Amino acid sequence: MKKFFKSVVAVLLIGAATAAAVYFTHGSGDQVQRGRRWARADGPVPVVATQAKLADVPVWLEGVGSAKARNLVTVRPQVDGKILSINFKEGQEVKQGDLLAQIDPVTFKAQYDQAIAKKALDESQLANAKRDLDRYSQLSANVIAAKTVDTQRALVAQLEAQIKSDDAAIESTRAVLSYASVVAPISGRTGMRLIDVGNLVRASEGGIVVITEVQPISVLFTLPQQDLPDINRAVAKHALKVEALETDSQNVLDTGELQVIDNQVDQTTGTIRLKADFPNKDLQLWPGQFVNVRLLLNTLEQVVVVPTSAVQRGPEGTFVYVVGSDNKVAVRTVAVGQQDEKFAVISKGVAPTDVVVTTGFARLKDGAEVKVSPPEEAKPAASSDKGTPQANAGATPAGDTASINAATPAAVQGDLRPEFRKRGDGKRGDGRRRREAGNPPDAR
Repeated sequence: MKKFFKSVVAVLLIGAATAAAVYFTHGSGDQVQRGRRWARADGPVPVVATQAKLADVPVWLEGVGSAKARNLVTVRPQVDGKILSINFKEGQEVKQGDLLAQIDPVTFKAQYDQAIAKKALDESQLANAKRDLDRYSQLSANVIAAKTVDTQRALVAQLEAQIKSDDAAIESTRAVLSYASVVAPISGRTGMRLIDVGNLVRASEGGIVVITEVQPISVLFTLPQQDLPDINRAVAKHALKVEALETDSQNVLDTGELQVIDNQVDQTTGTIRLKADFPNKDLQLWPGQFVNVRLLLNTLEQVVVVPTSAVQRGPEGTFVYVVGSDNKVAVRTVAVGQQDEKFAVISKGVAPTDVVVTTGFARLKDGAEVKVSPPEEAKPAASSDKGTPQANAGATPAGDTASINAATPAAVQGDLRPEFRKRGDGKRGDGRRRREAGNPPDAR
């Protein structure tokens, strides 16, 4: 019995010693981990920051439209007859006056020759009547009666009027004869041939070919009626630039000019129709083609721009975290004039030399110490990217409305030509301006 009791006591002591060892071992490990976490929490907060830019920001209105030929003509015969020849190829560029088709002119040529002969006959009769009148006029009143002279004078006048009628008949038959040669009424591109050689045609029935004028070409598009006052104010100052883009809104097909604002708003859709003309030198636009359209309303010159991700919102309005020279952040209340998904225009609260935080807001607070990392997009582009649009974004002409002022210091310049645009929701005829939601508080 004593041996059994000793055995139980020994087992209990061993278990207690093991439990104590395990407890102290894991407890110290947890304390070390908590210490490490607190050490990290007490250190600088890692953030990504970038410097504000000073740039010329284009303000775009965007919508969806369709290309339309400025002139479209269905060429129809003006006389009856048989088609002798077709003198164009389908899809050919033709100039005004080019021969398109030839109708059998034999009958019309005969009528023209008949009118010429009739005039010659009347001219000979008029010449004879004039000679008789001269003879009668030289005789005395005792030899020939005055009535005879008057009758001869009336005959001369009648024949002169007949000559004028013959001239009109000649012009008419000449016009009919010219209609046998069907010519292009406008310059443009021919479509599919509508009739073949050997067919009989009748005046104004059917057609021979359709010609569309594609250089230049028009684009009809719509914008919300809310933008109409701004558009009218801008048009009163200068001609507005319009760009036609592919459906992905990445590549510009052609650049034109706004020509017409419709005289009424469509009450069913609440939109206004507009028309712009494009030179279409490279034939990137085609009649009936759907395109995205953006209208350059104005350009905000030399404004402060920051990434949209830097703008935060709180109970007191919009604000940004500005990194100071001591690597500590300060909360700065800002007024946002305009923004899109990439950049925001700051009208008050940020200077062009300020560095603002764009990523890493979880542990930030006013006065917090930070460890700043540059944004990836700020890294130099590889040499293989020289041909990309991103690599060439800054190579805009000096006259471009979206270019950066050359006098601006390089450290605070930015080219936002492809960035600031007013996007629609994808529906045809709908463009929408991106404005800052709410009333940002005044910066102090």
